[in-house]
Amino acid sequence: MNALIEYRTLVLYAGYALIGLATFILGNMLLSEQENMNASENLRQLDGKKTSNDFVRLTRPFFSQYIVPAIRSKSRFDEARLKYRRKIISGGLKDELTADEFIAFKIMLVMVFPIVGGFVRALDFADIPNYVMLFLPVIGYFYPDFWVNGRIKARHAQVIKSMPFVVDLLALSTEAGLDFIGAIQKVVEKAAPGPFIDEMEQVLKEIKVGSSRSEALREMSFRINLQEVNSFVAVLCSADQMGASIGKVLRQQSDQIRTLRFVRAEKAGALATQKLMFPTFALILPAILIMMLMPFGLQAYMNGGGG
Repeated sequence: MNALIEYRTLVLYAGYALIGLATFILGNMLLSEQENMNASENLRQLDGKKTSNDFVRLTRPFFSQYIVPAIRSKSRFDEARLKYRRKIISGGLKDELTADEFIAFKIMLVMVFPIVGGFVRALDFADIPNYVMLFLPVIGYFYPDFWVNGRIKARHAQVIKSMPFVVDLLALSTEAGLDFIGAIQKVVEKAAPGPFIDEMEQVLKEIKVGSSRSEALREMSFRINLQEVNSFVAVLCSADQMGASIGKVLRQQSDQIRTLRFVRAEKAGALATQKLMFPTFALILPAILIMMLMPFGLQAYMNGGGG
C-alpha cells in the first residue's frame, strides 16, 4: 500500500514537471519572431560567458532561452532591474549576469526547488516535511539574493583590505612627481590583482575614452558601493575641484583608512569576546563545576553507602 502511494506521488510530481515544461515550451512558441531571434542569439552567446556559480552555469540555457525573452523590456520589472543591476555590479558579476537574467533565475528557482523537493521526497532520498515543501518556493526565490550578497560582502572585505596599501602607493607616486593618472597607472602595474585594482584599471579606461577624473571616480564608487570608497572618492573629487594637492590629500586619506581599519578590528575583537561567552558558560563552566564538585559528591555517596 505504501509503495503504491509513493508511486502515485512520484507520478504526480512528474506530471507537475511535465506541465511546467510544456507551459514554457508553449510560451516560447507563442513569442514573436523577433523575440525568438533574440533568444537564439542570447543562447549562442552563453558558451563564452563565464560564471562563478555552477548552478547558474547548468541552468542558464534554460532560463535564458525561455524566461528572459518573456520578461525583457517589460516595464513592471524596471524597479527590480535597477535594484539587481546595482547588486550585480557591486558583487563583481557584471560580466556573468544581466539584471534580466538574474530575475529570470529567481523565477526559475521558484518552480525548480519544489519540483526537486518533490522528487527527493517521492524517491525516499529524504523525508521532507510538508511545511518545508511549502517554503521551498520562497527559498528558491531568495537563494540568488543570498548568493549575490555573499559575493558583495567578500568583495567589500577584499577592497577594505587592499585600500591602505593602494592609497599609500598613490600618495608615494604623486609625491614623487607623477600626476594622479600616472599614479593610478603605476599602481595598476605594480600592485597585486584584486577587486580594487580592477576598479582602478576601469577608472583609467574611462578617463582614456573621455570621462573626467571626477566622473570616472564617481562611477567606481557606484560600482563598489562601499562607505569607505564613497568617502575616499568624495574627498578626491572635492580636492580636484578646489585645486588642492592630491598627494597631501592621499596621505591624509591613507592615515584615516588605517585608523578606521584599526577601529573595525577592535570592534570585531570585542564582538568575538561576546560570542565566546555563551560556549564558555554553556560548555566549559559546567565541565569545571563537575570536576570541582565530583570528589565531594563521590565522598558523600560513599559515606552514605557505608552508613
